[in-house]
Amino acid sequence: MSQSRNIKLTIAGLLLFITVIVAGFVYRVSLPRIMTASEMSANGLYLLETPRNIGEFDLIDHHGNPFNPGRLEGQWTLVFFGFTHCPDICPTTMTFLNTFLESLEGTEAQDPQVVMVSVDPARDTVQQLADYMPYFNPDFIGVTGEFLDIHRFATKLNTPFRKVMDEDGSYQVDHSSNIVLINPRGDYHGFFRAPLDLAKMKVTYRSARFIWDR
Repeated sequence: MSQSRNIKLTIAGLLLFITVIVAGFVYRVSLPRIMTASEMSANGLYLLETPRNIGEFDLIDHHGNPFNPGRLEGQWTLVFFGFTHCPDICPTTMTFLNTFLESLEGTEAQDPQVVMVSVDPARDTVQQLADYMPYFNPDFIGVTGEFLDIHRFATKLNTPFRKVMDEDGSYQVDHSSNIVLINPRGDYHGFFRAPLDLAKMKVTYRSARFIWDR
């Protein structure tokens, strides 16, 4: 009886061991693969070696509320510099960002917030942005302000822009199509290089979050 009991205990122990090994393997396989920094760069996300403090700025959102460093803390933020009179790049990018948010799942879907900072504050008033932003997503935030304040903010995020005059006296604004990534501490974390790709942006964003959280 004792020998039979020992055999049963041995078999039970082996089965438990095998179950633990298989469960661990299945768990690891089910986890998304986390990219290295070099792999993320190759797929369009460039991370700063040391996230950069943006410093102070004083802008205004499309609801007429202050937009300052505190608005970037506590969640991930995607910042795009554009303008409402932009004929193609801006509406295409804003539509893409809405699709990106809709594709997120789980805790990733709780953020990020999306912010479009106007590079054309002369025309992009609070009301103009209030009319424009809901076309893409009611939760998107439009930001405007004094030209020099916006220029300083864009410079801190390595996102240059310039006014381009047309022959008829009208103008467009030449600007970057990159998406700036701000981490939950409110620091400049990196940027997604244009042209944007949904699948690549999802996996690189997930990797950046995982590395930040661990």
